[in-house]
Amino acid sequence: MKKVTSLRPAGSGHVTVELDGVPWRHLPVEAAVRVGLAPGVALDRARARALGRELRRLRSLGTAIGALRVRDRSAAELTSRLDARGVAPADRARTLETLARAGLVDDEHFACTRARSLAARGNGNALIRHDLEQRGVPAAEIETAIEALEPESERAARVAERRGFSTRTTRYLVAHGFAEDVIEGAVAWDDAEGVG
Repeated sequence: MKKVTSLRPAGSGHVTVELDGVPWRHLPVEAAVRVGLAPGVALDRARARALGRELRRLRSLGTAIGALRVRDRSAAELTSRLDARGVAPADRARTLETLARAGLVDDEHFACTRARSLAARGNGNALIRHDLEQRGVPAAEIETAIEALEPESERAARVAERRGFSTRTTRYLVAHGFAEDVIEGAVAWDDAEGVG
């Protein structure tokens, strides 16, 4: 059985592990510490397995955090990303649980933030609901997010005032997911042009 003879700093949070005086691997410091690697410690089967689990955990966590650096994501989006990277289901679950405890993954917060952003860009409830469904947000969180928004009729009226009361505005509102009755209320009928 091989023994750890030294741990040397390897930069950026890594160490080089030597077994029986021969360089073996570069490992994250956190993994080495968590499994108890230190000079004189034997790298037995149990410790090697624990190291493998720890490395998989750190790889999964690193992948998820890297995805969150770009933008907020729903739990389902992160699960899909981890699955695509070959992360085992148990490791995915642990990663999501860790991130949720840290407050980095919260579907309700994600849904509310995303819904506000889409509403501010002139979108209706149907488009917002569809976007959140595509991102795997649970239905309860979607409804909570939509209920927290300014009423759809007020958003549609603001779009109509900005764009003018025309057939073109009606098409815009339809394309951006506003409800039919909301559109009718926002764009009044005018005999001269049809709509407007």
